[in-house]
Amino acid sequence: MCGIVGLFIKDPKLEPQLGALLAGMLDVMCDRGPDSAGFAVYGNGAKGAVKLTLRGPAGTDFAALGAALGLPVVPRDTHAVVSVPAEREAAVRAQLATLAPQVAVISSGSRMELYKEVGLPADVARRFKLAEMAGTHAIGHTRMATESAVTTDGAHPFSTGPDQCLVHNGSLSNHAGVRRELEREGLRLATQNDSEVAAAYLTHRMRAGDSLGAALEHSLADLDGFYTFVVGTESGFGVLRDPIACKPAVMAETEGYVAFGSEYRALVDLPGINTARVWEPEPARVYFWDRAA
Repeated sequence: MCGIVGLFIKDPKLEPQLGALLAGMLDVMCDRGPDSAGFAVYGNGAKGAVKLTLRGPAGTDFAALGAALGLPVVPRDTHAVVSVPAEREAAVRAQLATLAPQVAVISSGSRMELYKEVGLPADVARRFKLAEMAGTHAIGHTRMATESAVTTDGAHPFSTGPDQCLVHNGSLSNHAGVRRELEREGLRLATQNDSEVAAAYLTHRMRAGDSLGAALEHSLADLDGFYTFVVGTESGFGVLRDPIACKPAVMAETEGYVAFGSEYRALVDLPGINTARVWEPEPARVYFWDRAA
């Protein structure tokens, strides 16, 4: 079943509230996906630096790992964020593989941080202190693992490119074939989840020169199944439903934000929702908002 939420801030005055608003939206979606949750937040970044989000087993000493790398690390429960000079990213990744092979790099980007874990979505949000996070946009997912084990690896979002991530409600029928094609093109996928295949497909298209909107348009021809995608990039936020659109979805827009939820009740506590334009996104239509536009 699963639940998806997303929030794109248009009014800078709301940016300090981004995490708190998204946490409330995730909490409401608990019964759609009670076994795990995750979210990606686009906050501040330093020029010439890359944020690496790390995930390790419970009890990982991230402070000691940061000292060994010679870099400051900000721990959050089983995850941590390390800011790396862009020219050192490859070297730091190699160091991590040697110093802490049990620690995975689950995302990278100039602004994006990504967190996900097993547990009730409200508890996951509290563990990672989502309510304290500020930023311009964020997406989140609550998972009900109907076809696979309940693991952190299976939780969304999935990130397969810098500052890019995807959450998905639905199922792809041709993901195995698409996976083989992507792997032949050199993309590495870490899990068997079809949602990671969708994320990698978009990464592949964007590396070839597509905008996110164009990549989503191409996915209508190349990805089979029933799905709703919510995608984040460094500057934008996109939504796409398959041509049948059997998965629930609702959007709302005010002068201050654009919001997405699997159900309207995820949006009811947002400021100004009573005067928002509210609609159900149309099948096979790409919706995209970009701060650079």
